[in-house]
Amino acid sequence: MIERKGAKSGSDKKKSFFILKCFFILLFVFLIGLVCVFFVMDIFSQKSFICGDNTTNGNCSINKPYFCVNGTLLEDAFVCGCPEILNEEKGLCVSDYHKDPKNIQLKYILRGENKSLDFVVYGGMVEYFSTLSKVIYYQEGESPSRRDFKIKNINEELQREFLLPLVVKIQNLAKNKEDQVRIAVSLVQNIPYGKSNGFFNFGSNKLNSSRYPYEVLWDLKGVCEEKSELMAFLLKEFGYGVVLFYYPVENHEAVGIKCPLEHSLNGTGYCFIESTGLSIISDNERHYWDLGRLSPDPEMFVISEGDTLSKNMEEYGDADTLTKFIKIIEESGGLNVFQHEKFVDLKEKYGLKNL
Repeated sequence: MIERKGAKSGSDKKKSFFILKCFFILLFVFLIGLVCVFFVMDIFSQKSFICGDNTTNGNCSINKPYFCVNGTLLEDAFVCGCPEILNEEKGLCVSDYHKDPKNIQLKYILRGENKSLDFVVYGGMVEYFSTLSKVIYYQEGESPSRRDFKIKNINEELQREFLLPLVVKIQNLAKNKEDQVRIAVSLVQNIPYGKSNGFFNFGSNKLNSSRYPYEVLWDLKGVCEEKSELMAFLLKEFGYGVVLFYYPVENHEAVGIKCPLEHSLNGTGYCFIESTGLSIISDNERHYWDLGRLSPDPEMFVISEGDTLSKNMEEYGDADTLTKFIKIIEESGGLNVFQHEKFVDLKEKYGLKNL
């Protein structure tokens, strides 16, 4: 019998078919894996383009006229429109009060680094506030409430539109919401303390005129209640639950932000934040040079419902450690080498130069 050259046996054919089959299976698995890799990369890519207010890339924010472009909120009235109280003009939202601009620089500290941002405020808005009544009228039988005046100042409609650009600037600086809180808190704390020279007539009496939050930025100074209202506004706009703590005996006001119960002030569910000077979030043990330590049970006014700070924020532990060190210094007069090094690190981290 003569065997033709080049002809394969049955076993060789089966072997070749098996190899080819394995090749196609491996190719199929490789292609599926490649698709999965690109899918995961696309998800992470899209996530990285989410803006600081959680608006996804290529969409309008709930706050007109901001549009999310590659992770940055940009003003685009052509696409997103304007709030009802503002008018569209060349892609921007404007009003008659956008006049007499002034550029200010707002300082803040984030993880030990001194930084700043520029912000434009308008003298036209200061004129606008001068036209607003300082009085709230009540029906017969209703009692005046301090909270009513707080809400009036914080929720003023036109003011919100003029403060939103500051909110957006902070959101563009940090996508992490708790970093936004850190920036806003430090920014307000860094605004110098200063009283208003203004007065208004109430009946036959002259009363000190309290600034609106926007006016604090224009003047770059404010007292405790004015700076607290500005801080409360910013934290509210970031979506957090916010209260104001009022200490009647000391006539002092501070801010509370919703946080885990175990870290909150007196189990209220809100962490104490001082507004008048640099301080760590949740630290309510400071000694005030003109007041001493604050009373233990302040009045509390709810400004907004919202999110809570996470359980693992580093500020809680830092505030506890700082309080411990200060007590050691007060009781024994000094710290050991290791405590002193940690104490210096904490002061630099939060800019606490005066401790």
